[in-house]
Amino acid sequence: MPTGLKQTSSIISIGFAVDETAANTFTQSQVDLNLSPLDREVFVVQAIDLTLGPCDAVAGDNTAMEGSITSTRQTDVATLANSNCLAIALNQIRGQGFADSGVGFSQTAGESPNTLLEYLGIIATNDFFVQVKGANNVAPHGMSGKMYGYRAQASADIYAALVQSEVLSA
Repeated sequence: MPTGLKQTSSIISIGFAVDETAANTFTQSQVDLNLSPLDREVFVVQAIDLTLGPCDAVAGDNTAMEGSITSTRQTDVATLANSNCLAIALNQIRGQGFADSGVGFSQTAGESPNTLLEYLGIIATNDFFVQVKGANNVAPHGMSGKMYGYRAQASADIYAALVQSEVLSA
C-alpha cells in the first residue's frame, strides 16, 4: 500500500472503449471514476488490459493504430514519456515497398506491472482518458480494455500533492 493511502474498496474492474470518429482521426473518450473529492478519494491503478483494433493491410503503404490511457486530457495519443500516461498500445503493418503484403508489428507497454511494483499509477482527479488514432487506414478502428485497481482515501497532504501534480503536468 502506498504511504498516506488507506484502501477503501476491493479490486474494481472498469471497462472502456473508444472508436475513431473517422479513419485516421485522433479521438478521445472520457471515463468517469465517480471519486469523492470531499473524502479525498483516489484510484490506485494495478493493471490495464488493452485491445487495439487491427490496421488495414494496404499494399505498398505503412499503416498503424495507436492508443493510450492517461489521467488527463490530451491533444494526441500519448507516449510513456508523458508523466500522465498509464499505458500505450501500437499495431503496425510495414508494407511500404511491398507490392502485395507487409510485416505486422505489435507493441504494448504498461499493461501489467512488474511483480516488484505495487501499482501502475494513482488517479487523483475524477476521470481518466482513452485516446486512439490510426495512420493510413481505409476504415476507422478503435480500442477497448479494462483497468483494474481500487479506491483509496488519501491523507490531506498526499491528496493535495497528487491533485496538484496531476493537474499541473497536464
